[in-house]
Amino acid sequence: MIVSKTELLAVLRQYNPWWGGGRPADLPTWRRAAFREVSEWMLAPPAPRALLVSGARQIGKSTLLLQVIDELLSRGVKPEKILYVTFDHPLLKLLGLDGLLDLWHEREPEGEGTEYLFLDEIQYTKDWQTWLKHQVDFHKQRRIAVTGSATPLVVEGQESGVGRWHTIKLATLSFFEYLQIKKITLPQIPAATSLVQLFDWSTTEMALVTTEAQPLVGHFHEYLLRGGFPQCAQMESIFQAQKLLREDIVEKVLKRDMTALFGVRRVLELEQTFLYLCLHDGGLLDVADLCKNLGIKKATATSFLDLLERTHLVHRLPPFGYGKEILRAKYKFYLADAAIAPSVMLKGKSLLEDPAALGAAVETAFFKHVFTRYYQKSIGFSYWRGGKKDVEVDLIADIEGRLVPFEVKYRSQATGIGELKGMQQFCLEKSVTRGYVITKELSDFSVLPLGSNSETKLLKIPATLACFWLGQSEVEGIS
Repeated sequence: MIVSKTELLAVLRQYNPWWGGGRPADLPTWRRAAFREVSEWMLAPPAPRALLVSGARQIGKSTLLLQVIDELLSRGVKPEKILYVTFDHPLLKLLGLDGLLDLWHEREPEGEGTEYLFLDEIQYTKDWQTWLKHQVDFHKQRRIAVTGSATPLVVEGQESGVGRWHTIKLATLSFFEYLQIKKITLPQIPAATSLVQLFDWSTTEMALVTTEAQPLVGHFHEYLLRGGFPQCAQMESIFQAQKLLREDIVEKVLKRDMTALFGVRRVLELEQTFLYLCLHDGGLLDVADLCKNLGIKKATATSFLDLLERTHLVHRLPPFGYGKEILRAKYKFYLADAAIAPSVMLKGKSLLEDPAALGAAVETAFFKHVFTRYYQKSIGFSYWRGGKKDVEVDLIADIEGRLVPFEVKYRSQATGIGELKGMQQFCLEKSVTRGYVITKELSDFSVLPLGSNSETKLLKIPATLACFWLGQSEVEGIS
């Protein structure tokens, strides 16, 4: 061993201050919506599985684990039974998983009782999937939570990991979480247990809510600029927040993680591909056009897009349909957070002065909220284009065979039925009775009949309120 055990134990003690009577330091008072689920899995797991928390860098995975550790300590778990490490640390990466446990048990001999292992950024360790499978199968006294910033955690380990771990996909902060972190006084807005219930609200109820929600609009726009990355959200300067986010993505993910995890050598072309996506956020991606503009081959571009999805920087949205009708269709790509595009290009507040870019950012933010709220229910998401491809619906959710369409129209003027031809055609063709239109102005909150001869109704709901309620239901466990 090129490093002494004394040095390694010093590192472990640094990461585990509770061994000496301390507690996790500098923890925020706010908690992510996922805190409840992670703590429940560690306190009383519903199944004999490990827990895998996956998500992009800098979204609070490490803080989440430390908050759960603090909760365990508060509940009387013996400090020596809790181990936390991050494999971002070069010495711990060198030590490896088995070496780590051996060193821990030299200090704290293995005995009776449950052991709690919290392993951060485990993707940097060798053969982690096989190791974790072995732990779950043969060491029932251990409860293990691991995090990772890259999807090879899930993809490469799926076959051997079936039934061995439960995955929680951690997204960037929801708008509701952002307001909590910023310590914004929340207006007196009634909770919406689901968006469906809003169809039954009276005109008076909607008008009262829009009046109460007015102060949220400015915060929502700032949320689009700062994003849902906790550290960036709390910085005073929007420009500095965007600069920090750009450095985290370009320097740490594109240049470091991609090289270390996937062996990427053509980093400049990868960065250019990502910039291209930033310029086309939420739009249909023409791979041929991307290749032509960047001078790269289709196989290279396809590989880059796959890697960006694996590192949780983008979501790939397939076209709606089956078989031949989608084989040649294009995919839509959403960035993982609305603030990524303006941050990578250091746009400051200019996003708010560009209606097209602002509309794309709102669509990205809304998609993230819907996806985060419902992904665990195995809902399929897609977009739809009409037969002649001249009309479109931004987002289709398939909930056990029931189709729910969403269209984002973030414009100053009220949205009428004439601006919703794609929604009209889709609802009529697929016999859909309810759809949603995400609007800009708070006053544009109402139920809109699709037509005099149709039973279909569309709910026009301002984006500020839609994201607020979707994030609130996630935090408070509203069904």
